[in-house]
Formats: sequence, structure tokens, C-alpha cells
Amino acid sequence: MVMGGIGIWQILIVALVVLVLFGRGRISEMMGDFGKGISSFKKGMSEEEASSAAPTAKARIEPPAGETGEPVEAKAAETSAETPGRKAG
Repeated sequence: MVMGGIGIWQILIVALVVLVLFGRGRISEMMGDFGKGISSFKKGMSEEEASSAAPTAKARIEPPAGETGEPVEAKAAETSAETPGRKAG
């Protein structure tokens, strides 16, 4: 007998104690819930992969009506120069 190793007798004693504490019905219920959780997780992962694999149309952003297409820096300089009470420069 090797010290520190887990043998068949130790495993059987632990299994017997678990069976006595929880009972056969409770253990089978926990294993059923565990199985449902795993299948739910797999289903969620496959749905996520399917949704990410679907092609998505890129949205085109249009400028608001009346925009001239000037660079933003030029518009900012004009706005600050037009603001009363501020010094341009």
C-alpha cells in the first residue's frame, strides 16, 4: 500500500458517504441539472457562432442636409471667430 495515493477503497468510501448524505434521488437530480446546464451552454455557443457568421450590412453615415463638406477644423475656426465676447486668434 502506497502512502498518499488514492486507492479503490478510498473512492468507494467517499462514494458511500455521498450516497448516504444526499440519497440516490438527489444525486440523480443534481446530475440531470448539470447535464441541462451543459446542453444549454453548448446551444448558446452555437447560436452565438451562427449570429456572428451571418453577414451584416455596413451602415453608411450620411452628412446632415446643408453640410458643405468642409473640414471640421475650418468650421471650428469660423465658429470661434463668430462667437461674440471671444477673441479670435
